[in-house]
Amino acid sequence: MRLHHLSLTNFRNYTRLELALPDGPVLLHGPNAQGKTSVLEAIYYLATSRSPWTSSDRQLLNWQVLDDPMPYFKISAEVDSQRRPLTRIDITLIKEMGEDGIGRFKKDIRVNGLRRRTLDLLGEVNVVMFLPQDLSIIEGEPKLRRRYLNVALSQTDSAYVHALHNYDKALEQRNALLRRISSRKASPDELVYWDNELVAAGSVLIAGRQHFLRDLEGLAQQIHAELTGGVEVLTIQYQPSFAPKAKSSGQLSFEVRGLDLHRQLDPQEIEPQFRAALADQQREEIARGITLVGPQRDDLRFSVNDHDLGDYGSRGQARTAVIAIKLAELSWMHTVTGEWPILLLDELIAELDQERRTYLLDRVGNATQSILTTTEPDIFTRTFLDKAAVWSVQSGQIEPDSIEPENIGKPKE
Repeated sequence: MRLHHLSLTNFRNYTRLELALPDGPVLLHGPNAQGKTSVLEAIYYLATSRSPWTSSDRQLLNWQVLDDPMPYFKISAEVDSQRRPLTRIDITLIKEMGEDGIGRFKKDIRVNGLRRRTLDLLGEVNVVMFLPQDLSIIEGEPKLRRRYLNVALSQTDSAYVHALHNYDKALEQRNALLRRISSRKASPDELVYWDNELVAAGSVLIAGRQHFLRDLEGLAQQIHAELTGGVEVLTIQYQPSFAPKAKSSGQLSFEVRGLDLHRQLDPQEIEPQFRAALADQQREEIARGITLVGPQRDDLRFSVNDHDLGDYGSRGQARTAVIAIKLAELSWMHTVTGEWPILLLDELIAELDQERRTYLLDRVGNATQSILTTTEPDIFTRTFLDKAAVWSVQSGQIEPDSIEPENIGKPKE
């Protein structure tokens, strides 16, 4: 998969940008706050319909248009993939006045000129993004790890996308019903419908996460062993809010706690167990007015040599684990889709020591297209610079760099 052309209008630093992107690695360098990261953010937005940094689309608007009567931004791109030889994607966010006189922002998504839902956009562009903040996958709140799972799976599995959409809707309705039941304004019998909706969608999510993490762990372990000289073993444990059980070849059953590398439960096997878990918690859920069981409460933990990285790992161990996980995600997505996703790396290289920096840059070459940002171009290896397109970013202007690779990063005469 590769991005041929990117067009930005009123997006972050850019009032207007037209950028033709080559194959292979592209290095964007320049001082901070010049627009390097905005390019990566726009590409990530094309893939996921959201920013990795803010939940408010309004914040993506260029500050110069905020006071316009109808402020808007637009991201357009031409993408080539095995599924389609050429796809044009246009995403516009515009403020429109409602009949009540109140302005509201509306998102318009078009694929090859046809209006599409966000659900239909996911999978048109596949990306893997590296950020210095990705340590939060190891050290942050469970919701950040669930978000990581959802972003990765939503780009590759349409059944997962629709299940996630249906689950969120059902969860909202079920929680509202629980509160009405708690206030004696509804009957517990009314939970049956929303329980069925929650179980059907949630079982798809749990099965998808299990499968993904099983594959991801195997790939990440190999990479992690190379990074640590084989002295550390990385493991990933999936922690669903209830422990599904898989039947053995005999009559007995055993608990599959966390991630089972040898067995994979189907949604149909998970459904009755999910329903039973909801039934067990129903009294407590009514009392608290919230659903206590399901993928919205899942977590995953990363360990090295059986020590939880979130609790006991050093900063260096966490960073090494994240590199292994992200590179594993890159390989996993290539295996699942049959093509390399676009790789985005924002100011990550400066965070690494020389050994890990060289290792990562060598692996970046596997991707059909990768885009990296830096304020320190001189820290990149000569091998990488020889094959990369090096561009300077200044005040929202992107131009090919005239500095020779051996002199890049040195002060200009």
